[in-house]
Amino acid sequence: MDQHRRRELARSAPLCGEIMPALENLLADLTSGDEARAEAAVPSLAALGETVIPSLRGLLDSTDSDIRWWATRTLASLPSLDPGLLLLSLADAAPEVRQCAALGLCSHPSEDALQPLIRALSDADALTADLAAKALIAVGEPAVEGLLEVLKDAPQSARIHAMYALSEIADPRAIPAMISVMSEESAILHYWAEAGLERLGVNMVYIKP
Repeated sequence: MDQHRRRELARSAPLCGEIMPALENLLADLTSGDEARAEAAVPSLAALGETVIPSLRGLLDSTDSDIRWWATRTLASLPSLDPGLLLLSLADAAPEVRQCAALGLCSHPSEDALQPLIRALSDADALTADLAAKALIAVGEPAVEGLLEVLKDAPQSARIHAMYALSEIADPRAIPAMISVMSEESAILHYWAEAGLERLGVNMVYIKP
C-alpha cells in the first residue's frame, strides 16, 4: 500500500467510527415508537445520504407497519434515491405505507415507476390512488400513454384519477380522450376533461346529447 493510500485510510477511519454509532442511535430513534424522536431522526438520517440505505432497506422487512412507514418516510427524504426502493413500499400491505411511498415518488419522479403507479390508481385506498396520480403528474409526458390505457377499461375511480393526471400534464395526445368522456355520465370526469382542454387551449362548447 502506497503512502498516499495510507493517509487516505487514516483520515477516513475516524469518520467511519463516528458515523456508525451516530447511525445506530438515529435508527434507534426512528424505530422507538416515539413519533417526536422518529421525526427528529429523519433529517439527520437523510443527511448521511447513501450510507443509510442498507439499514433502511432492512427496516422495510419489519413486521411492524409503523417501522416500515418510518423507513419509507426517511428513504423519501434522501436527496438522491433509486425509486425502486420506494416501489417496494408502494406494494406494502399497509395503506399508510403505500401512501408514504406514493408521496415520496412525487419528489423522486422516475419512468421506472410508471407501471406500479398506474396500477396504484386502482388502489383500494383512495389517498394512495390520489398520490399515485400526483406522482404520475411529476413524471410528466412519459406517463401519458399509460394513463390513456387506464381510461379504456379500468375501474371508474382509476379513470377519474387518470383524467385528473392527464388534465395536469396537458399533453395534446389526450385531447381525443378528453372529448370522448364528455359523453359519459360522470360530472367528475367532465370537470377534469374540461380543465385539461382549457389548459391545452381547446375552447369548445359541449352539448350533452
